[in-house]
This record gives sequence, structure tokens and C-alpha cells, in this order.
Amino acid sequence: MTSTISHALVHIDGSFCEGGGQLLRNAVALSALLSKPISIVNVRSNRKPPGLRKQHEAGTSLLASFRHTIFGSLIKISGGINLAAAICAAETEGVHVGSTSITFKPRKIELPRILSADPGTAASTTLLLQVSLPCLLFSSSLTGAAPSQLTLRGGTNATQAPQIDYTQHVFLPFMKRHFGVDVALKIQRRGYFPKGGGEVFCSVPPVAGALPAVTLMERGPVQVIRGEARVGGLPYILAERMKNAARARLLAGGIPPTTIRIDAVRETQEQAFGSGGGVLLYAETGNGCVIGGSSVSTKGKAPEEVGDEAADELLRNLRHDGCVDEHLQVSDMYVGVRPAFNPCGRTR
Repeated sequence: MTSTISHALVHIDGSFCEGGGQLLRNAVALSALLSKPISIVNVRSNRKPPGLRKQHEAGTSLLASFRHTIFGSLIKISGGINLAAAICAAETEGVHVGSTSITFKPRKIELPRILSADPGTAASTTLLLQVSLPCLLFSSSLTGAAPSQLTLRGGTNATQAPQIDYTQHVFLPFMKRHFGVDVALKIQRRGYFPKGGGEVFCSVPPVAGALPAVTLMERGPVQVIRGEARVGGLPYILAERMKNAARARLLAGGIPPTTIRIDAVRETQEQAFGSGGGVLLYAETGNGCVIGGSSVSTKGKAPEEVGDEAADELLRNLRHDGCVDEHLQVSDMYVGVRPAFNPCGRTR
């Protein structure tokens, strides 16, 4: 391969801190953005089993790459981290299930792109978005104003990863209001663990230059708490029970009843694949902050427990009096809010 990259390889120990997939996603995205080739050893060494799993491979199909007009043919990419690799035409080594060391050598990012990623499992679509979104926002040479288009398949509502609802109602509105980044997200079909089968479509406009600096020190009063308790492939009454439990817990936590607006939703067979559910609650404040709390239903967990967990998480975040919740605050791809924040939160 003839590479234009002159930077020395950056060596990263994947066992650092939690030693999980978060370090992997961050490192690959930053490598692509900064055009710095990296080598990661001890990949996910603190997980059982260690090494890459299907969701980190994230098998990808590069549907098309275009400037002012679409060009190129359908290219199948097997192997993972290749969602980011497809965006920056990177050369990769060691990217296969079970691998504990990888090399990622990016080229220049050229936007816009049309991409589709499907790991073939219930792997979280939000974690796929986490590694790809920063790469699709920025390019060293913007060739047009057209947005990139990204289709992600897999799980939309699962444990150990943020629900797609959190991305839709907390993260993206926050990004739009404070950074001017207007990413459109549409949930085509929900996919519940363990079957997956969900599909999410994103339209990502390119950003010219750096994101604006943001100073946000005062949260402001809570104006409204919105939310949804939803189920797919399960009786509607379970969504009602989650909703009622969440509302009762919020009232017990001192939230005025006129502030709470939670809906119960049951998805049709066309709207969801598999059986599952969950609750997302989010508080909107006078200064444009969005504070979230969520919980996912799992086998053996009563609906009331799911509602209680979501409400307790929201109340805990509100008591901290911060401008972002515990998932947005963790340092990741973007900097500018007190402190830097993580677009997708929990790690796997």
C-alpha cells in the first residue's frame, strides 16, 4: 500500500483504565480524525472473553462514496472497526473476532459517505454510531454540503449500552442546541436483545471548521420531564405498569405532577423485531440542558422495577445539579461542556 501518512505509529495499551471496548472506539475514531496510525495491544483485556467481539468488528458494507456525484461499486467489508476504516479508507491488521491486537492506518477522510453496518448480532447500534459519528462530521476537505447517510443494524434497546432513545432525545438535541450539529436520526425498526434485527438511519451533515466553544455553568430550572415506557412483542399493560411506576417514583422524589409527561407505547410487529422494552425519561431545563434517566427490561425483572430504575437514575442526576447527566459527562469525542462529554455513554 502506498500511504501518504508520515506520522509514526502510536502504540496504545488496550488494558488501560477499564480495558474494554470504549478505549477501542475512542482510539479508532481519533486515529481517523487526526490521520494518526495506531497500534492497540491487549484489546479488551479486562473483559471475558478478551479481544474483539462481533460488535467491535462491526462488519460493514460500503455502499457508495461520492463527491458531487456518486461513484464506485458495492464493496463488502468483513471485519470490524471497518465502519471507521471505510470512512477514512484505512488499512487494518488483526481485525477479526478474538484478536487482542490491531493496527489501524487511516487515510484522508472525504465526505459525504453512504454506509451501512450490520454485525449480524444484537450488538448496539448506538455504539456503532459512537465510533462513526465523529468521523462523518469532520473532513480535511469538504467536497460539498450533502450529508453522509448511515444505516446501522443490530440492537436498539439493550443493557450495557445506551438505548437508541437516549441518543435521539438527549444526546442529539443537546448537540444541535449547543454545537449547531443537526444530525437526523430515524428508527426504522427496533431490535431487542438477544435477537437484534433493528435498523436505524442517520443523516450526518459535514461541519466546516471546529465546533463552537460552549460555556454552560448553570442548568436552570426543570421545565418538563418527558418520557416513554415502551414494549415490543409484549402486552401493552407492561408498558403501562412501567410508566405508572416511573411516575410514582418521580412524584415521591418531589417532582410536581404537572411537570411529568410520560407516554406508554406498544410497538407493532412491523416496528420491532423480538420482544423487549424499556423506559427513557429526560428533563428539559430553562438553560437548554437535557438530563436523562433510563432502564431496559430484562427477563425476570418486573415492569415496576424498570420504571423505578429509570426514575431513580433521573432523580440522581438532577440532585447533582450538573448541566449534563452521568452518561453525557464522561470524556469522549467532544469537548466544551463542563466537563467533556461522551455521546453514547455506557460501554461494553
